[in-house]
Amino acid sequence: MTNFEVYKKTFIFSWVRLGIDLLQIAVLAGCMAAGFLLAGEKLVGLGIGVIVGLIIFGIVLHFVSYLYKAGQIAMMTGAVTAGTLPDNVLQAGKQAVKERFTTVSVYYVVTSAISGIFHEISRGVTSIANAAGGEAGNTIGSIITGVIDTIVAYLCDCCLGWVFYNQGANAFHCTLQGAVLFFKNWKALLKNLGRIFGMGLASFAVIGGALTALFYAVLGSFPELISAVQKAAQNSSNDAGQSLNSPFAVQLFLALLFAVILWSVLHAVFVRPFVLVGVLRNYMAAGIQNTPAESDFGEVAKISPKFRKLQEKAAQ
Repeated sequence: MTNFEVYKKTFIFSWVRLGIDLLQIAVLAGCMAAGFLLAGEKLVGLGIGVIVGLIIFGIVLHFVSYLYKAGQIAMMTGAVTAGTLPDNVLQAGKQAVKERFTTVSVYYVVTSAISGIFHEISRGVTSIANAAGGEAGNTIGSIITGVIDTIVAYLCDCCLGWVFYNQGANAFHCTLQGAVLFFKNWKALLKNLGRIFGMGLASFAVIGGALTALFYAVLGSFPELISAVQKAAQNSSNDAGQSLNSPFAVQLFLALLFAVILWSVLHAVFVRPFVLVGVLRNYMAAGIQNTPAESDFGEVAKISPKFRKLQEKAAQ
Protein backbone atom coordinates (compact mmCIF):
# COMPACT_ATOMS: atom_id res chain seq x y z
CA MET A 1 0.00 0.00 0.00
CA THR A 2 1.24 3.48 -0.84
CA ASN A 3 1.47 6.22 1.79
CA PHE A 4 -1.54 7.99 0.30
CA GLU A 5 -3.62 4.80 0.32
CA VAL A 6 -2.84 4.24 3.99
CA TYR A 7 -3.59 7.90 4.73
CA LYS A 8 -6.89 7.78 2.85
CA LYS A 9 -8.09 4.53 4.43
CA THR A 10 -7.27 5.68 7.97
CA PHE A 11 -8.59 9.22 7.49
CA ILE A 12 -11.84 8.37 9.32
CA PHE A 13 -9.87 8.73 12.55
CA SER A 14 -8.89 12.23 11.52
CA TRP A 15 -12.54 13.22 11.07
CA VAL A 16 -13.41 11.91 14.52
CA ARG A 17 -10.45 13.68 16.07
CA LEU A 18 -11.39 16.89 14.25
CA GLY A 19 -14.82 16.75 15.86
CA ILE A 20 -13.23 16.27 19.28
CA ASP A 21 -10.69 19.04 18.67
CA LEU A 22 -13.40 21.47 17.52
CA LEU A 23 -15.33 20.61 20.67
CA GLN A 24 -12.20 21.42 22.67
CA ILE A 25 -11.89 24.79 20.95
CA ALA A 26 -15.60 25.49 21.50
CA VAL A 27 -15.25 24.67 25.20
CA LEU A 28 -12.17 26.89 25.49
CA ALA A 29 -13.81 29.75 23.57
CA GLY A 30 -17.01 29.41 25.64
CA CYS A 31 -15.08 29.58 28.90
CA MET A 32 -13.14 32.61 27.66
CA ALA A 33 -16.31 34.38 26.53
CA ALA A 34 -18.09 33.64 29.81
CA GLY A 35 -15.17 34.94 31.83
CA PHE A 36 -14.87 38.07 29.67
CA LEU A 37 -18.58 38.90 29.80
CA LEU A 38 -19.32 38.03 33.43
CA ALA A 39 -16.28 39.39 35.23
CA GLY A 40 -16.04 43.02 36.29
CA GLU A 41 -12.41 43.17 35.19
CA LYS A 42 -12.54 41.95 31.62
CA LEU A 43 -8.97 40.71 31.24
CA VAL A 44 -9.01 38.97 34.63
CA GLY A 45 -12.23 37.22 33.66
CA LEU A 46 -10.70 36.28 30.32
CA GLY A 47 -7.70 34.78 32.10
CA ILE A 48 -9.90 32.75 34.46
CA GLY A 49 -11.91 31.50 31.48
CA VAL A 50 -8.71 30.40 29.76
CA ILE A 51 -7.59 28.45 32.85
CA VAL A 52 -10.95 26.69 33.27
CA GLY A 53 -11.14 25.94 29.53
CA LEU A 54 -7.61 24.53 29.45
CA ILE A 55 -8.37 22.20 32.37
CA ILE A 56 -11.31 20.68 30.48
CA PHE A 57 -9.41 20.96 27.18
CA GLY A 58 -6.22 19.35 28.40
CA ILE A 59 -7.37 16.68 30.82
CA VAL A 60 -10.64 15.23 29.57
CA LEU A 61 -11.04 15.81 25.84
CA HIS A 62 -7.33 15.58 25.07
CA PHE A 63 -7.17 12.02 26.40
CA VAL A 64 -10.22 10.99 24.37
CA SER A 65 -8.60 12.44 21.25
CA TYR A 66 -5.39 10.59 22.12
CA LEU A 67 -7.23 7.25 22.22
CA TYR A 68 -8.48 7.78 18.67
CA LYS A 69 -4.99 8.83 17.60
CA ALA A 70 -3.66 5.62 19.14
CA GLY A 71 -6.19 3.64 17.09
CA GLN A 72 -5.10 5.45 13.94
CA ILE A 73 -1.43 4.72 14.66
CA ALA A 74 -2.29 1.05 15.30
CA MET A 75 -3.94 0.80 11.87
CA MET A 76 -1.11 2.71 10.15
CA THR A 77 1.44 0.41 11.76
CA GLY A 78 -0.40 -2.67 10.51
CA ALA A 79 -0.65 -1.17 7.03
CA VAL A 80 3.04 -0.26 6.64
CA THR A 81 4.27 -3.57 8.10
CA ALA A 82 1.74 -6.05 6.70
CA GLY A 83 0.54 -4.11 3.66
CA THR A 84 -3.18 -4.58 4.43
CA LEU A 85 -5.97 -2.92 6.37
CA PRO A 86 -9.30 -4.33 7.63
CA ASP A 87 -12.51 -3.18 5.91
CA ASN A 88 -13.76 -1.31 8.99
CA VAL A 89 -10.61 0.44 10.16
CA LEU A 90 -12.41 2.57 12.74
CA GLN A 91 -13.85 -0.44 14.52
CA ALA A 92 -10.57 -2.36 14.21
CA GLY A 93 -8.63 0.58 15.60
CA LYS A 94 -10.98 0.95 18.54
CA GLN A 95 -10.68 -2.79 19.19
CA ALA A 96 -6.87 -2.59 19.08
CA VAL A 97 -6.91 0.19 21.66
CA LYS A 98 -9.47 -1.67 23.78
CA GLU A 99 -7.36 -4.84 23.80
CA ARG A 100 -4.30 -2.89 24.85
CA PHE A 101 -6.07 -0.15 26.81
CA THR A 102 -3.85 -0.50 29.86
CA THR A 103 -0.73 -0.41 27.69
CA VAL A 104 -1.99 2.56 25.69
CA SER A 105 -2.96 4.41 28.88
CA VAL A 106 0.44 3.70 30.38
CA TYR A 107 2.06 4.97 27.21
CA TYR A 108 0.02 8.18 27.49
CA VAL A 109 1.95 8.86 30.68
CA VAL A 110 5.23 7.40 29.43
CA THR A 111 5.14 9.72 26.39
CA SER A 112 6.18 12.64 28.60
CA ALA A 113 9.19 10.62 29.75
CA ILE A 114 10.08 9.74 26.15
CA SER A 115 9.87 13.43 25.25
CA GLY A 116 12.10 14.11 28.25
CA ILE A 117 14.68 11.62 26.99
CA PHE A 118 14.91 13.32 23.60
CA HIS A 119 14.99 16.74 25.24
CA GLU A 120 17.85 15.61 27.48
CA ILE A 121 19.77 14.67 24.35
CA SER A 122 18.76 18.00 22.83
CA ARG A 123 20.12 19.93 25.79
CA GLY A 124 23.37 17.97 25.62
CA VAL A 125 23.83 18.72 21.93
CA THR A 126 22.86 22.37 22.47
CA SER A 127 25.37 22.79 25.29
CA ILE A 128 28.11 21.50 23.00
CA ALA A 129 27.11 24.00 20.32
CA ASN A 130 26.92 26.82 22.88
CA ALA A 131 30.37 25.88 24.12
CA ALA A 132 31.67 26.91 20.71
CA GLY A 133 31.02 30.41 21.98
CA GLY A 134 29.65 33.55 20.50
CA GLU A 135 26.40 34.30 18.80
CA ALA A 136 27.02 31.67 16.12
CA GLY A 137 27.21 28.92 18.74
CA ASN A 138 23.98 30.05 20.39
CA THR A 139 22.22 30.24 17.02
CA ILE A 140 23.36 26.75 16.06
CA GLY A 141 22.24 25.45 19.45
CA SER A 142 18.80 27.03 19.05
CA ILE A 143 18.39 25.56 15.57
CA ILE A 144 19.36 22.10 16.78
CA THR A 145 16.91 22.36 19.68
CA GLY A 146 14.12 23.48 17.35
CA VAL A 147 14.76 20.60 14.96
CA ILE A 148 14.79 18.01 17.74
CA ASP A 149 11.66 19.46 19.37
CA THR A 150 9.84 19.24 16.04
CA ILE A 151 10.66 15.60 15.39
CA VAL A 152 10.07 14.48 19.02
CA ALA A 153 6.30 14.37 18.49
CA TYR A 154 6.71 12.14 15.44
CA LEU A 155 9.15 9.89 17.27
CA CYS A 156 6.72 9.48 20.17
CA ASP A 157 4.02 8.40 17.70
CA CYS A 158 6.45 5.99 16.07
CA CYS A 159 7.33 4.56 19.49
CA LEU A 160 3.61 3.95 20.04
CA GLY A 161 3.49 2.21 16.67
CA TRP A 162 6.36 0.00 17.81
CA VAL A 163 4.36 -0.85 20.96
CA PHE A 164 1.40 -1.96 18.81
CA TYR A 165 3.71 -3.94 16.54
CA ASN A 166 5.15 -5.85 19.49
CA GLN A 167 1.85 -7.19 20.78
CA GLY A 168 1.94 -8.68 24.24
CA ALA A 169 5.33 -7.20 25.14
CA ASN A 170 5.94 -4.98 28.17
CA ALA A 171 4.84 -1.42 27.40
CA PHE A 172 7.80 0.18 29.15
CA HIS A 173 10.30 -2.14 27.45
CA CYS A 174 8.76 -1.57 24.00
CA THR A 175 8.78 2.18 24.58
CA LEU A 176 12.45 2.11 25.57
CA GLN A 177 13.22 -0.09 22.59
CA GLY A 178 11.41 2.39 20.34
CA ALA A 179 13.51 5.26 21.69
CA VAL A 180 16.76 3.32 21.25
CA LEU A 181 15.65 2.40 17.74
CA PHE A 182 15.93 6.04 16.70
CA PHE A 183 19.43 6.47 18.11
CA LYS A 184 20.54 3.18 16.55
CA ASN A 185 19.21 4.12 13.10
CA TRP A 186 19.32 7.92 13.19
CA LYS A 187 21.17 8.25 9.86
CA ALA A 188 18.47 6.31 8.01
CA LEU A 189 15.69 8.21 9.75
CA LEU A 190 17.08 11.71 9.12
CA LYS A 191 15.68 11.55 5.59
CA ASN A 192 12.29 12.17 7.21
CA LEU A 193 13.29 15.73 8.10
CA GLY A 194 12.63 17.06 4.61
CA ARG A 195 9.14 15.58 4.62
CA ILE A 196 8.37 16.88 8.14
CA PHE A 197 9.59 20.45 7.68
CA GLY A 198 8.59 20.85 4.03
CA MET A 199 4.99 19.81 4.62
CA GLY A 200 4.89 21.81 7.85
CA LEU A 201 6.02 25.06 6.20
CA ALA A 202 3.66 24.62 3.25
CA SER A 203 0.77 23.89 5.60
CA PHE A 204 1.50 26.96 7.74
CA ALA A 205 1.83 29.26 4.73
CA VAL A 206 -1.41 28.15 3.06
CA ILE A 207 -3.72 27.23 5.96
CA GLY A 208 -2.23 29.64 8.50
CA GLY A 209 -2.30 32.55 6.06
CA ALA A 210 -5.95 31.99 5.14
CA LEU A 211 -6.96 31.69 8.81
CA THR A 212 -5.12 34.89 9.73
CA ALA A 213 -7.05 36.83 7.09
CA LEU A 214 -10.32 35.27 8.25
CA PHE A 215 -9.77 36.03 11.96
CA TYR A 216 -8.61 39.57 11.17
CA ALA A 217 -11.90 40.24 9.40
CA VAL A 218 -13.96 38.66 12.20
CA LEU A 219 -12.17 40.55 14.99
CA GLY A 220 -13.12 43.82 13.33
CA SER A 221 -16.61 43.22 14.73
CA PHE A 222 -15.34 43.22 18.34
CA PRO A 223 -13.89 46.70 18.96
CA GLU A 224 -14.41 46.37 22.74
CA LEU A 225 -12.08 43.39 22.90
CA ILE A 226 -9.48 45.17 20.73
CA SER A 227 -9.67 48.22 22.98
CA ALA A 228 -9.31 46.20 26.19
CA VAL A 229 -6.26 44.35 24.90
CA GLN A 230 -4.69 47.58 23.62
CA LYS A 231 -5.22 49.25 27.00
CA ALA A 232 -3.61 46.34 28.82
CA ALA A 233 -0.70 46.37 26.36
CA GLN A 234 -0.12 50.10 26.89
CA ASN A 235 0.06 49.52 30.65
CA SER A 236 2.62 46.76 30.14
CA SER A 237 6.28 47.46 30.74
CA ASN A 238 7.71 44.88 28.35
CA ASP A 239 8.66 45.55 24.74
CA ALA A 240 6.13 43.07 23.33
CA GLY A 241 3.27 44.82 25.08
CA GLN A 242 4.46 48.27 23.99
CA SER A 243 4.52 47.13 20.36
CA LEU A 244 0.72 46.68 20.47
CA ASN A 245 0.17 50.43 20.41
CA SER A 246 -2.58 50.61 17.80
CA PRO A 247 -5.90 48.86 17.09
CA PHE A 248 -4.39 47.49 13.87
CA ALA A 249 -1.44 45.90 15.70
CA VAL A 250 -3.73 44.40 18.36
CA GLN A 251 -6.18 43.07 15.78
CA LEU A 252 -3.36 41.55 13.71
CA PHE A 253 -1.74 40.04 16.82
CA LEU A 254 -4.99 38.41 17.96
CA ALA A 255 -5.71 37.20 14.43
CA LEU A 256 -2.28 35.56 14.27
CA LEU A 257 -2.73 34.05 17.73
CA PHE A 258 -6.14 32.51 16.95
CA ALA A 259 -4.93 31.44 13.49
CA VAL A 260 -1.95 29.58 14.93
CA ILE A 261 -4.18 27.80 17.47
CA LEU A 262 -6.68 26.67 14.83
CA TRP A 263 -3.92 25.92 12.30
CA SER A 264 -2.25 23.61 14.81
CA VAL A 265 -5.52 21.66 15.08
CA LEU A 266 -6.14 21.48 11.33
CA HIS A 267 -2.51 20.61 10.59
CA ALA A 268 -2.56 17.84 13.22
CA VAL A 269 -5.79 16.40 11.79
CA PHE A 270 -5.33 16.74 8.02
CA VAL A 271 -1.62 17.12 7.20
CA ARG A 272 0.32 15.48 10.01
CA PRO A 273 -1.21 11.97 9.53
CA PHE A 274 0.00 11.93 5.92
CA VAL A 275 3.51 12.91 6.99
CA LEU A 276 3.36 10.36 9.81
CA VAL A 277 2.65 7.47 7.43
CA GLY A 278 5.95 8.05 5.62
CA VAL A 279 7.91 8.58 8.83
CA LEU A 280 6.33 5.50 10.42
CA ARG A 281 7.10 3.37 7.35
CA ASN A 282 10.81 4.25 7.50
CA TYR A 283 10.90 3.87 11.27
CA MET A 284 9.26 0.41 11.32
CA ALA A 285 11.42 -0.81 8.44
CA ALA A 286 14.56 0.25 10.30
CA GLY A 287 13.34 -1.38 13.51
CA ILE A 288 12.39 -4.68 11.90
CA GLN A 289 15.67 -4.92 10.00
CA ASN A 290 17.85 -3.75 12.88
CA THR A 291 16.01 -4.32 16.17
CA PRO A 292 17.87 -2.79 19.13
CA ALA A 293 19.71 -5.26 21.34
CA GLU A 294 20.08 -4.98 25.12
CA SER A 295 23.62 -3.68 24.64
CA ASP A 296 22.22 -0.70 22.72
CA PHE A 297 20.18 0.31 25.77
CA GLY A 298 23.32 1.04 27.75
CA GLU A 299 24.52 3.65 25.27
CA VAL A 300 21.37 5.75 25.71
CA ALA A 301 21.27 5.11 29.48
CA LYS A 302 24.69 6.73 29.80
CA ILE A 303 23.40 10.08 28.56
CA SER A 304 19.80 10.05 29.83
CA PRO A 305 18.81 9.71 33.52
CA LYS A 306 15.14 9.53 32.47
CA PHE A 307 15.94 6.53 30.29
CA ARG A 308 17.57 4.77 33.25
CA LYS A 309 14.48 5.37 35.39
CA LEU A 310 12.23 3.89 32.70
CA GLN A 311 14.58 0.90 32.52
CA GLU A 312 13.99 0.30 36.20
CA LYS A 313 10.21 0.43 35.71
CA ALA A 314 10.45 -1.94 32.75
CA ALA A 315 12.39 -4.39 34.92
CA GLN A 316 9.67 -4.21 37.57
